[in-house]
Amino acid sequence: MSQHPDPVAVVQRQLDAYNARDIDALMATYAEDIEQFDFPNTPLAVGAAAVRARQSIRLREPDLYARLLGRTAMGNLVIDHEIVTRNFPEGIGTVELIAIYEVQGDRIKRAWFKFGEKRLGVGTEG
Repeated sequence: MSQHPDPVAVVQRQLDAYNARDIDALMATYAEDIEQFDFPNTPLAVGAAAVRARQSIRLREPDLYARLLGRTAMGNLVIDHEIVTRNFPEGIGTVELIAIYEVQGDRIKRAWFKFGEKRLGVGTEG
């Protein structure tokens, strides 16, 4: 096994854990000092405890699912383009997003999310 894990494999494990709604598996993909930002630099959560609290709420949504539309990797950066089905207060819908992950070793150290428009009444079709 390589001394340096593949950043794409780390991000894929994160996506799989998210879609399985497995908080422990999800947290195992993040560094203890993980930082998540609303792109470009608005903090969403800093540190594993804050990320766990934020994601625990999200993972309770019964229809939660992130569909990967495309992925680009260069060095330790992985960029995912996704459509995420969510249970919003107003009802089920989707939001398009771009996620940029900075991987260090076998963990995600930083993540930036650029959220698109929320669309209500749209499910996981297609």
